[in-house]
Amino acid sequence: MSKFIRVNMTTRELAIEEVPEQYLALGGRALTSQLVADEVPPTCDPLGPFNKLVIAPGLLSGTSAPSSGRLSVGGKSPLTGGIKEANAGGITSQKLANLGIKAIIVEGKPAGGDFSLLKITPEGAELIPAGDLAGKGTYEVTAICRRRYGDKVGVITIGPAGEMLMLSAGVTNNDSDGNSSRYAGRGGLGAVMGSKGLKAIVVDCPKTFDAPVKDPERFKAAAKKFAKILLDHPVCGQGLPSYGTNVLMNIINEAGALPVRNFRFGRFDKAGEVSGEKLAEVAVARGGKATHACHPGCVMRCSNVYPMPDGKVCAPIEYETAWCFGPNLEIGDLDVIAKLNYICNDVGLDTIETGCTLGVLMEAGVIPFGDGQAAIAALEEVGKGTPLGRIIGSGAANAGKVFGVTRVPAVKGQGIPAYDPRSCKGNGVTYATTPMGADHTAGYAVTANILKVGGFVDPTKKDGQVELSRNLQVATAAVDSTGLCLFVAFAVLDNPEGLPTIVEMLNAQYGTALTVDDVAALGQNVLKVERKFNREAGFTRADDRLPEFFTTEDLPPHNTKFDVKAEELDEVFNF
Repeated sequence: MSKFIRVNMTTRELAIEEVPEQYLALGGRALTSQLVADEVPPTCDPLGPFNKLVIAPGLLSGTSAPSSGRLSVGGKSPLTGGIKEANAGGITSQKLANLGIKAIIVEGKPAGGDFSLLKITPEGAELIPAGDLAGKGTYEVTAICRRRYGDKVGVITIGPAGEMLMLSAGVTNNDSDGNSSRYAGRGGLGAVMGSKGLKAIVVDCPKTFDAPVKDPERFKAAAKKFAKILLDHPVCGQGLPSYGTNVLMNIINEAGALPVRNFRFGRFDKAGEVSGEKLAEVAVARGGKATHACHPGCVMRCSNVYPMPDGKVCAPIEYETAWCFGPNLEIGDLDVIAKLNYICNDVGLDTIETGCTLGVLMEAGVIPFGDGQAAIAALEEVGKGTPLGRIIGSGAANAGKVFGVTRVPAVKGQGIPAYDPRSCKGNGVTYATTPMGADHTAGYAVTANILKVGGFVDPTKKDGQVELSRNLQVATAAVDSTGLCLFVAFAVLDNPEGLPTIVEMLNAQYGTALTVDDVAALGQNVLKVERKFNREAGFTRADDRLPEFFTTEDLPPHNTKFDVKAEELDEVFNF
């Protein structure tokens, strides 16, 4: 039986509920967004008692479907003020699915300041006092929980940033090796978890790929076919498995779309020193791993394990993180990037937002561009809860207000990721219009703009960008609901058998008769639900815009501006 675990942090009551019929066909982002829309008042305080934290595995999670172990975390974002779904790898999604748990719904707010731990096993769930874990970093909390409850458990946790209700705090969980760095990072949902007085969730389940499947043989054949589709694709089967996501560093730099010095330039002369190729070389030389699976069953293995000079290990350094702590700050040292990455992982901050925030601080002259040690010292203030640390933990838009900086790369209060919208205009449309705030994963137009996957749309021209972003946002919302990794999209966009094979896996698992059109309709409905929530929260068309400087400043080397007109942006969701 599929079930919801509902946790009331005010009364400390737990309820195991049968899943209502209207939610049975939903998973991942579709489920988190629908539950938030149905149960959270859009105008509520995101850190107050009426917001809810919803954690859900995808529809295919817990099965042998390749690369299907993604976890969705949803709620009203304290960073954007709108609806939010943040997505993570790690092992907990598969464990929850194997326990028949459709979603965990955390609601209410404790009267005091005490923290609790939610323990979930095949026998049920219980809330346990966790005051001894309060104030500890995510690495230590995860290590303690694995010692107490077994080294195979999944641990979802927040760091001190989440406890201190910092607006860019994330929610993390561990991979199979115990690395607590698989983040649902964006939007400040770690602060929502902190506001509930919930320090950690331990999921104890011995199974990984044993979620119920109606037609096992049919499913097995479809999963095998899908794995081949992924591995036969040059990006999914060669680029990512060789150098991880940071294989993009040199590619985006060559394309002139790499944001440098707080989005002033499109190329960085030291990009090669912080690239995926360099990272793989250094990691392997130090006994780490050039590539690594963030969850069991991943065939792309685009993560990595980077040993640092101090003996600690940062796993992984993703492309967006290498960018935001590297070229964005004019830092060309992988060890500095790894240190900043590790601090964020441990204290519990979204790396993209933090990198954008440090860029704003450098813009303000608080710390110099290119000064890695000054950046490290500033970031260490977060764990101490100092005024500067709290400013950094509250995100780029808030830092801009505090220091009087108007040149802030953010949309709906959320920092813009590692592709400049003036030379990757499809991503610019996505940043401006997605309900999630600036988020590259919401409609990854880099596919057609730069990688020439699924066709080609000139990244420096506005023609075709609205349609590209629209189609990708719809497809992404559907993929996020399945539990599949976003990167399967590379192969799916290029192989006409990709999407039908995903549909075949879903039909074999659930005994349904879905079509490709049904999957597109699911994605459209997710976006309609999210946009309706945001409208009722007070968002208008004016929120679907990029910061002014992208429309007025040329970006070298192509000397392009973002010139997609406002009325064109307003047409993105005309389905």
